[in-house]
Amino acid sequence: MKNKIMAGFIQFCPQLGQPETNIKQLSDLLASAGSADLIVIPELANSGYNFESKEQAFELAEETADSPFIRFLEEAAARYKVFIVAGMNEKDGKILYNTAVLICPERGYVNKYRKIHLFMNEKDIFLKGNLGLPVFDIGICKIGILICFDWIFPEVWRILALKGADIICHPSNLVLPYAQQAVPVHGLINKTFNITANRTGTERDVTFSGQSIISDPRGKTLEKASAGRDEVLITGLDLSLARNKMITPRNHAFNDRFPEEYGFLIADL
Repeated sequence: MKNKIMAGFIQFCPQLGQPETNIKQLSDLLASAGSADLIVIPELANSGYNFESKEQAFELAEETADSPFIRFLEEAAARYKVFIVAGMNEKDGKILYNTAVLICPERGYVNKYRKIHLFMNEKDIFLKGNLGLPVFDIGICKIGILICFDWIFPEVWRILALKGADIICHPSNLVLPYAQQAVPVHGLINKTFNITANRTGTERDVTFSGQSIISDPRGKTLEKASAGRDEVLITGLDLSLARNKMITPRNHAFNDRFPEEYGFLIADL
């Protein structure tokens, strides 16, 4: 495992119902991310977000086993020798999931995370994720994945950190103005690097906030994008900062916990 890598995000404006256009946009942006070891792409990047109906969402969804979007990502990962985490509209039989896929430069599609906490009208379209909260060892580091509204639930960040994630990748279509403040705090509390790849633009009556960020285990925002432009931002991450969980010489972020005191979190209320 490396101690230092280059990682970042692509921020762009997917077009609702225009998968080929979205691939073309990403192709151009990925070409400028060539120095990255790991790149994160926004939520539902293949299809757009604000569907007119569940039927439209289903028409635009792709199965991971037969996905033009994933084939494109595999080709890009191999060409640029980069790991990619990207959000997509996933179809599994008759069920839709809000999913993020992990693409490896050597093996292509590796695995996926399905969004657990669905936001607003997503509840009418997608099923709650059923794959848990996996952490993936990609050789250069260990990564966890969350998607957009997952950000508001501290439990999921803590679980990924306890499982050993150095970096938490966070494909997003954020509309609320809070996540860019909260995500660095999750990094401080759990001593992880966090990469939020947000989108821009307006779809029908929904406007997205951009301002994608990379934050470090001290709660510092290392990079922040604009509110409205396509951007590719990459920075160096010293992963030893995430692997050292000491807060003071006598306090450890995880070892100083008292789980026996936290039963209220899972009690029937």
